[in-house]
Amino acid sequence: MRADVDKAIGAVWRIESAKIVAGVARLVRDIGLAEELAGDALVAALEHWPATGVPDNPGAWLMRTAKNAALDRLRRDKVFQEKLQQIGFDLEAQEAMIVPDVVDELDAERQDVIGDDLLRLIFTACHPVLPVDSRVALTLKLLGGLNTGEIARAFLVPEATIAQRIVRAKRTLGKARVPFELPGAGELAERLGSVLAVVYLIFNEGYTATAGSDWMRPALMDEALRLGRMLAELAHLVPALEPEAHGLAALMELQASRARARVDADGRPVLLLDQDRARWDGILVRRGLAALARAQQLGGAPGPYQLQAAIAACHARARTAAETDWARIAGIYGHLARIDPSPVVELNRAVAVGMAEGPAAGLVLVDALEQGGALAGYQWLPSVRGDLLEKLGRRAEAAAEFERAASMAANARERALLLARARENGGG
Repeated sequence: MRADVDKAIGAVWRIESAKIVAGVARLVRDIGLAEELAGDALVAALEHWPATGVPDNPGAWLMRTAKNAALDRLRRDKVFQEKLQQIGFDLEAQEAMIVPDVVDELDAERQDVIGDDLLRLIFTACHPVLPVDSRVALTLKLLGGLNTGEIARAFLVPEATIAQRIVRAKRTLGKARVPFELPGAGELAERLGSVLAVVYLIFNEGYTATAGSDWMRPALMDEALRLGRMLAELAHLVPALEPEAHGLAALMELQASRARARVDADGRPVLLLDQDRARWDGILVRRGLAALARAQQLGGAPGPYQLQAAIAACHARARTAAETDWARIAGIYGHLARIDPSPVVELNRAVAVGMAEGPAAGLVLVDALEQGGALAGYQWLPSVRGDLLEKLGRRAEAAAEFERAASMAANARERALLLARARENGGG
């Protein structure tokens, strides 16, 4: 029985923790304190629910407990009046002080407030004042519901390192007096880019792990999907966010749909053109296409996430690899290169051009990238070059390129795949 209750509490916490931290943070205007008070509510649940049973609305119980604790904390604070001014005499706080138990924010009519709080939390956790690795750690902790051990295992770093990043991030936000609020119109573009980039960075690390012994890390991918869906649901509150939020959700849903087909029974990588498309997740494909359609319906020039989602949609709509519209994909990559230029985009365009126009055309683009030097040390450049050389029948050169790529790869599965391709072309 106790084990069942603990399991239920864990599930509720994973779902509700972000809302609770966000709701409490609006009262105390301090993310570190809000997380501490939310954690106290979790401890209270662990103490009481085994005896009393799980409440009918466990999220509301946790929110009420955390907010009551927050109000008690504010009452005891020597600078209580300053805090009241800082939150602008928040109506909810005043009402709760008169009737302390009336702080249930989970009523259906208050979902707009919860949405605002979650957006504030997302934008605060991804504030540009923090380095990217700290944004990732803090976002996963506050919004992904992961503990420091889970985050450390996902990124293959010591737990102490992740704990330090989170502590430093909270300290930095406090020292910089970062307000717990949505950014103004002038800051929105910069802050939006940070939020979406952090979520996609988390997804990419789950989709293709940069190091370790596993090709993918499903837990990270799932958390990024959850965050992306959350952003898409809340995006109507910030209209400038909406198209690219749906674009990012579409991109991640479509890429995640291939997860089961990306590894064989032994966990070895299976490349896109060799995947059994019957194993692609049809539900995720439909979700992704619907999110892309929503992004396109909103109008305006498509951004980088919408364009990448459109490329993923080309693959999703092709029943077989042979039916893929590579010319369209190459054209979309060309558009992407114009609005968001990067050598990685150019490398992907080279792959598409190689498929649409032949390997020789693709090799010209790859060789130009090689000479530019921007992707030195990036294993996928010699990997793509090896693939194009193999298709041209230049097998010895292809083997050398695959071996060079393998020497750069930190992921064990990726390295094994590249060495296998080298052997297929006569390499050692």
